[in-house]
Amino acid sequence: MDIAEVAKRSGLPASTLRYYDEKGLIASTGRQGLRRTFDEGVLERLALIALGRAAGFSLDEIARMFGPNGQPRIDRVMLNAKADELDRTIRNLSAMRDGLRHAAVCRAPSHMECPTFRRILGAAASGAIGGRREKKKKQQPPPAG
Repeated sequence: MDIAEVAKRSGLPASTLRYYDEKGLIASTGRQGLRRTFDEGVLERLALIALGRAAGFSLDEIARMFGPNGQPRIDRVMLNAKADELDRTIRNLSAMRDGLRHAAVCRAPSHMECPTFRRILGAAASGAIGGRREKKKKQQPPPAG
């Protein structure tokens, strides 16, 4: 299949296919004139890439999930870690949703007088919600001396 057919069947723009080819996520089998060609298996590989992207994996992480022969070599530890990360995100988003629903119907004269809204503000300020939490820095060994 030429790149235009792969783009049509996968729903991805040709520029994305060229980028994936350059990154080694997919491999063209040759050229037909100026157009890259791919075998039929590229569609399944693109589906696996799409699944990985939907789960939140980076392209580099997805690339490591394929063996040298192009077959999937999925790291189960990495899958479990991503599932744990998604659980944390779901909990945070659920708490945010519940807080917003409460704020929408809260009978306090001002949201600033609502204890629930004040707790949400505190959580946002601390980075517990909203993704502002600072990443832990690697500890440096003490200087020799």
